[in-house]
Amino acid sequence: MPVRKIVKIDEEKCNGCGLCVTPCAEGAIGIVDGKAKVIKEELCDGAGFCLGVCPVGALTIEEREAPAFSEEAVAEVAGNRQEFYMIQKCFSCGAGETQGALFPCRLKGESLWVCAKCLPKLIHG
Repeated sequence: MPVRKIVKIDEEKCNGCGLCVTPCAEGAIGIVDGKAKVIKEELCDGAGFCLGVCPVGALTIEEREAPAFSEEAVAEVAGNRQEFYMIQKCFSCGAGETQGALFPCRLKGESLWVCAKCLPKLIHG
C-alpha cells in the first residue's frame, strides 16, 4: 500500500454535526452511528476541504499507508450522490461566500471561515 495523505477523524472530538460531509466532493466522509467516518479510504484525496468546516477540530490530515486514491471509485460514488450545496459564512461579519472570498482558518481551537475583508483584522489584531 502506498504512503499518502488522508483525512483522520478523531471520534472523541467529533460531535456528529455532519458539516464535513458536504465539502468532501469525493464522497469519502459519511455519518455512521452519529460520528463522521472515512467511508472508503480510496475515496479520500487528502485535499482537506473538510477540515475548515469542523466546529470542534476533529479532522486532520495524516500521512500513512492507505489504499491508492481511485478516480473510478469516486466516479461511482458521484453517480449516486444527491446535489447539495451549503453556503459558508464569515464567523466575524456574517458575510456569505456569495458576497466574496472565504478562507478556512483555525482560531482558539475552532475551525472557522473568515472573509477577505475580516482576514487582516484576524491576522493583525
